[in-house]
Amino acid sequence: MNVSSLFGKPQFKKFFWSLAIFSVLSFGLGYVAAAKRYSSFAENGKTESRILGEVKQVLDESFYSWNASTTLPTDKELEYGIVKGFVSAYNDPYTLFFPPVQSKAFQEEVTGSFGGVGMQVEKKGERIIVTTPLKDSPAMKAGVLAGDTVLFVDGVSVDGKAVEDVVTKIRGEIGTTVVIKLLRKEGELYEVKIKRDQIKIPTIETEKRDGVFVVRLFNFSAESPELFEKAMDEFKEAGTQYLVLDLRSNPGGYLESAVKMASFFFPEGTVIVREGAKGGVEDEESGVVKNFGALLTQKISSSGAESQVFRSLGYDYFNKNLRMVVLVDQGSASASEILAGALQDHGKAKVVGKTSYGKGSVQKLINLSDGSSLKVTVASWYTPKGNSISQNGIKPDVEADLDLEKYKKDKKDDTQLLKAIEVVKNLK
Repeated sequence: MNVSSLFGKPQFKKFFWSLAIFSVLSFGLGYVAAAKRYSSFAENGKTESRILGEVKQVLDESFYSWNASTTLPTDKELEYGIVKGFVSAYNDPYTLFFPPVQSKAFQEEVTGSFGGVGMQVEKKGERIIVTTPLKDSPAMKAGVLAGDTVLFVDGVSVDGKAVEDVVTKIRGEIGTTVVIKLLRKEGELYEVKIKRDQIKIPTIETEKRDGVFVVRLFNFSAESPELFEKAMDEFKEAGTQYLVLDLRSNPGGYLESAVKMASFFFPEGTVIVREGAKGGVEDEESGVVKNFGALLTQKISSSGAESQVFRSLGYDYFNKNLRMVVLVDQGSASASEILAGALQDHGKAKVVGKTSYGKGSVQKLINLSDGSSLKVTVASWYTPKGNSISQNGIKPDVEADLDLEKYKKDKKDDTQLLKAIEVVKNLK
């Protein structure tokens, strides 16, 4: 075929601009007077806490350190403990406070290099769930899968523990080992001993297989759109109209990056994702928004931020000759679901694999004055047709399981990818 007939437009200019993605939030935490009977903290105004003062007084007067290894908390540790409790009262597993050491570790992970075993986790209820074992990481080589539940770390139960505390326990000095006991969805209990290593998060890989161009995207970092553009240029030169975008075990990242990458496939102004509705426009049973008229006027927070619709920037790289499949699994989350949902809803691609993770909320990281940080949920997301990503995830058009035993023996025997290739080559 004439390769140029696949592409709707010539090479476009490089893009380095930013979208105004997030609303500006304002919030504060007041100072706790540790020496006073009555303490106060601020959240939309001053709130007196008689109980906090009473508890502090009882502990000061009565607590006995019976264990030689027990040390009394410092004033700073008390302050962080109060702040953690304050944040956890919002009962949102994605809104988290990180003291300075944990904040540094979290930001190292975001920037793409850290020490550990290479598995990302989230909290669901009281359980810690693996969302992604990173490609070629010690965790992946040990057989850890997305969807596995972490039960014990070095013999200590992690049920009910904060995510940041579990992550801190799993990480450690490179070359040391950690023993993790997990539960697979099928009810299988298993234990792995993993040697910690330097973890570098990959971004993108490409290959041509059986006449199909395959792009594996591992995260939505700030640099992902530029790397994705280069991959699309490779696709342009590959001499095929068939494209598989592999988003399996991709935990997401920046919304801005998802919008930019979706813009390769749509004209300017096409809806990519809708910000969460409030005020009853979502149907509770189906998780589908019934009336988008309210989306542009509803308020989503006390800060006065308005709901938004995010649209294609109009790179529109391809014409109707493109044949495309998006591959997802239980580890595809957040920005992965935004991109897959837009391509599915607009009929640009078929989705193959397993229902995605279902993380339709977006967080903003706020750096605080002492090196600590607050990751706070600022919005929820719906696909262009109104599917609640948090409630439903992205459901595949074609179900496909990964035969793990075959895959362990030979990475080329990837039953999900083979199914995606079969589907894309049969698209009309």
